[in-house]
Amino acid sequence: QVQLVESGGGLVQAGGSLRLSCVASGRTFSIYAMGWFRQAPGKEREFVAAITRSGGSTYYTDSVKGRFTISRDNAKNTVYLQLISLKPEDTAVYYCATAHTPRGTVILRSKRGYDYWGQGTQVTVSS
Repeated sequence: QVQLVESGGGLVQAGGSLRLSCVASGRTFSIYAMGWFRQAPGKEREFVAAITRSGGSTYYTDSVKGRFTISRDNAKNTVYLQLISLKPEDTAVYYCATAHTPRGTVILRSKRGYDYWGQGTQVTVSS
């Protein structure tokens, strides 16, 4: 079992910045990759970004490229998502998740590629 706790969400004006954190505990030794997803009201949960344990590979959805940066600190079992130039359409609950076996890039961009999920942190961007 892995437990994930997100933090760092909040209310910010358009153009502002936030830094989300996700701390993992439990079977962290088996983590292959960590990802961030988001879900806006009335919409499906969508992929945002992912990073492999080595940190050598990162993946982003097109709408956040150049604005969001994913990183990780393996010593702290923590993954971060730096959000800049926020837009109202970034408003959503942001979830982190872990994948525990090696998976390809297509699978890591899908919800089905992940084994454990956090409870989420709300990000609200006002116009």
